[in-house]
Amino acid sequence: MDMILTKPVVDGQKYKSIEVHKLIELNYDLGTLLAEDTNEFDVHHLRKDKNDYLLQLSRDNTQLLINQIWCLPTERIEDAIVAKLPIQKTRLPRMKHIPKPRPLTKWEQFSKAKGIVKKKKAKLSWDEQLKKWVPLFGYKKTQAEREKDWVLEVPANANPMEDQFEKNIQAKSERVAKNELQRLRNIAKSKNIKVPKVGVSNSEVSSAKDLQAAVTVAKASTASLGKFQKELPKEKEAKGVSDITPGASRKRKMPPVLGDVEKRENLAIVDTILNKRPKLNIEKAVARHINNEQVESSSMDRPKSVKKSGRKSKDNFKRPKGNSGQRTGGKSGGGRKRR
Repeated sequence: MDMILTKPVVDGQKYKSIEVHKLIELNYDLGTLLAEDTNEFDVHHLRKDKNDYLLQLSRDNTQLLINQIWCLPTERIEDAIVAKLPIQKTRLPRMKHIPKPRPLTKWEQFSKAKGIVKKKKAKLSWDEQLKKWVPLFGYKKTQAEREKDWVLEVPANANPMEDQFEKNIQAKSERVAKNELQRLRNIAKSKNIKVPKVGVSNSEVSSAKDLQAAVTVAKASTASLGKFQKELPKEKEAKGVSDITPGASRKRKMPPVLGDVEKRENLAIVDTILNKRPKLNIEKAVARHINNEQVESSSMDRPKSVKKSGRKSKDNFKRPKGNSGQRTGGKSGGGRKRR
């Protein structure tokens, strides 16, 4: 490990001396730039001004550490003086474990077994057709390919109406997808995940819904889009597979083509936008008016109700005379004798 050293400008009035005296010499670990001070604290100075004492102590120990670094072998690299640090003695604790090395890919294992050494390639290559240097990757390479392949020859056994440029673009996208699939398989292999070639990803984790979707997709992978495939008894169609399998999609109801259908629809939309007045239902309005008149007439013909008082008049009941115990009046017209 190297460390760049710079000499400070020393001023006797502004800076302190680089010589620091300690009763007990410090323990140094220059590999980790560590200095350990075992001297006792000055309790009187520490209690008097704690911040100033700790600042001076840190300055002196740092100066001693820098003095030890200047004692190491140095060398000049360009305009800087570099000190070679020794191997560290102190083991510093780690919060996490040391990361494990990345597992080798399938190609790296093959190249290691065969002894294939990777050679460093140049970033540019000379193109004889374009007569210029072309990068091996990047957007400039794509521009160069377009300039180079501005015209393509149609093969003898190919359809003359087929677009060869579109065919090349599709082939390139398939190669990119294949490489991405292989990369994901390498990751799954490094993590000990079983990835089948076709079908459901994992039979232990997959649910019945996933299995049904896989069956539906497999049936619709035929030339007839699953039209002539036989169905099992009590077999249900998987939900959400209509976007994947055209055979499982439902037919949409399209408007009729004959006549001025589009013109009528546009006129109806314009009519609803311009005619903002609400439509009047005459029958409903007449029925409501007749109902209101009937309610008013019935309320006028009804006689006024007479309020009945809760208290009875004094004429209906009379107090008994003396102690005879007789009571006169009342609805019954007679009285009772109390004995």
